[in-house]
Amino acid sequence: MALVFSLPPPSSPSFSSHCFSISLSSGHQSGRRIRFLPVAATTTTHNRQHSIPLDKSSLAVAEASEEDQLWAAACLRVRSFYDFQDSSYGIHDHKRYLTEREFVALKERIAGKRKGFKRVSCINATLPLSQLSSSANDLCAACKFTSNGEDRVVVGTLDLNQCLWLPEEIAGTKPEGIEAGFGRAYLSNVCVARELHRNGLGYDIVTKSKIVAEEWGITDLYVHVAVGNEPAKNLYMKSGFIHENDEPAWQARFLDRPRRILLWIGLPCTNEL
Repeated sequence: MALVFSLPPPSSPSFSSHCFSISLSSGHQSGRRIRFLPVAATTTTHNRQHSIPLDKSSLAVAEASEEDQLWAAACLRVRSFYDFQDSSYGIHDHKRYLTEREFVALKERIAGKRKGFKRVSCINATLPLSQLSSSANDLCAACKFTSNGEDRVVVGTLDLNQCLWLPEEIAGTKPEGIEAGFGRAYLSNVCVARELHRNGLGYDIVTKSKIVAEEWGITDLYVHVAVGNEPAKNLYMKSGFIHENDEPAWQARFLDRPRRILLWIGLPCTNEL
């Protein structure tokens, strides 16, 4: 089962959401207009396959800044959020194009060059290439990077966005007033490699995002989830999120996508920047 837990933030050349792949974000259907989707967590179950059990002793979950790793994260997002027919003409060029768009947008968000985003961090779960190469060749080829002389693979990724709202998404209501600009954040682009579903990787990266958010002084963390995405909802509920609001049906129809719900969790403020 592919798990996509959240969508890419609307201000990037993002994907349309439908994958909770372990793909924790949402996937996009080819042929539909590209949107920068926020944290709408969705799950795609269209690609059922045997999940590879993991030894998580070598798992690293951390913020990413090196371009090599950001590129690998962009590759995983395209791989998770889109359904491709590999026999289609020019498909590899199209994948490259989509990956380059997300890579550039991700770097701009992290660098503070995207209007409306106060701060953005890409959080990745990675494993040594040697642990996966024999069982997930396509994943390893697409999402490999090198860090400190070691080849690793991005197997899960998300964005933590400090902002008032995400484009084309309903906004949270907490905190109110001037504090909202500093204390509110959203998750987006949450996804896990489909080969590695059911290993708790989605929970691991969401847990890390909560830790980073607390360090930023975030008091209220949000994520958008497609109404029918039960795996994503279960993940976030397990992580402590609760329901706050529903997207109006007219908005979902206008944007031509599944309707979303907005989930919220309150965080202890450990450091205000």
